[in-house]
Amino acid sequence: MAREIFETKRKALKINLNPDIYGTFAEIGAGQEVARNFFEAGAASGTIAKSISAYDMAFSDAIYGEEESGRYVSRTRLTKMLEHEFNLLTERLHTEKYDSKKFFAFADTVTTLNFTKTNEPHGWIGIRFQHEVDGPINEIVIHVRLLDSDSRLQSKVLGILGVNLIFAAYYYAENPQVMIESLVDNLSVGSVEIDLVKVSGPVFESANERLLNLYLIAKGFAKAAIFRPDGKAAQIKDYLYKKNIIILRTKYRQKSNPNFDLFNLAVDQFRKNTGALPENTVVLIEVLMGNILDEEQPITDDDLNYFAQRAEYLCSTGNNIMVSNFRRNNHLAEFIKSFKPQHIGIATNVSNLKNIFNSDNYNKEQYTNELLSYISGMFSKDVKLYAYPYLDRKTNTIITTKNMPVSDEAQHLFDFLIQNSYIVDIENYDEKFVKTV
Repeated sequence: MAREIFETKRKALKINLNPDIYGTFAEIGAGQEVARNFFEAGAASGTIAKSISAYDMAFSDAIYGEEESGRYVSRTRLTKMLEHEFNLLTERLHTEKYDSKKFFAFADTVTTLNFTKTNEPHGWIGIRFQHEVDGPINEIVIHVRLLDSDSRLQSKVLGILGVNLIFAAYYYAENPQVMIESLVDNLSVGSVEIDLVKVSGPVFESANERLLNLYLIAKGFAKAAIFRPDGKAAQIKDYLYKKNIIILRTKYRQKSNPNFDLFNLAVDQFRKNTGALPENTVVLIEVLMGNILDEEQPITDDDLNYFAQRAEYLCSTGNNIMVSNFRRNNHLAEFIKSFKPQHIGIATNVSNLKNIFNSDNYNKEQYTNELLSYISGMFSKDVKLYAYPYLDRKTNTIITTKNMPVSDEAQHLFDFLIQNSYIVDIENYDEKFVKTV
């Protein structure tokens, strides 16, 4: 049975008319867009204890404390806001009038598009709430990227997102997938990207955080999710910003484990070529979700559980894991380049390169344009492909870029990339580690 999607005003009014839900709104950076929706819906006095916009940094610091990083649009600032506002509620509202209330503190810290349109609009949004009267604390935190090209539209999106989050906390928390789906209710496709969700508290005791973040990708709300070696989800930009990044690509339902022996050589070679230090280098193993998203059948819970288990296993090897929907290397490279990395290395099997530089795999009339598009999106002075060999089972020959078949149409471009070290063979490998394809 399809879920009924309530309009934003109806969601806000339903919360306002619920006598048990009561809390505060604290918003930094884009005005009071969320609180405004509740005020305009009517009966807001039944829900809103306080609404505050600590827009000036001095006022914000006086209330919530200074940020060591100097960044006000950050998860640490949001956490301080939620903690401060929720504590005030429970300290001040403890008379008989409030005995039946389920308290919440909503907060967001957001930057929308500036006047010169030179910044990257994004924000942290969260709610700390009681699911039961006088119950324990639960929390939902999301990170969003605002994609509209107009700041007024971005502010409107923020207002809708906030209403959706509060409504989801009280009406969908026990069904995590519906909770995630509902976050984009009444929003236009392409207006927002949600690239991280974090949950905590007893109401989410059975929720799997990896599954929640994978669901963001499955629903098209995010392009990728990153999990640290401890299995916890990380916010991609914070984790990768201005780092050296080396990635091993693996496929959905790949039967074998990643070729760690050759990948470790690629990592060593990447560090040697770039001078990257271990403390400033992020090593990622990517699990590609994109090919299953291409299939006609909708992605199932079994599919998501597979990705979650795969991510958990690969995290247990001590690696960072990225699950993504990037079907082509150039799409991955373009995504990673948006985080202003110092250097990018993508480790890939030579068999993948063979497919790219073989015109038989493409429409002949479109091949040249597609190849040029691939190369222009893929390569820059800071991006290299580290190609590891495979064993051709038919000829029992190890294939590298030196003996890989290349179509005549692509030969000159391929030679250019090899000669200028945009594509690099992995060196000094032991032949016993080379696998068949």
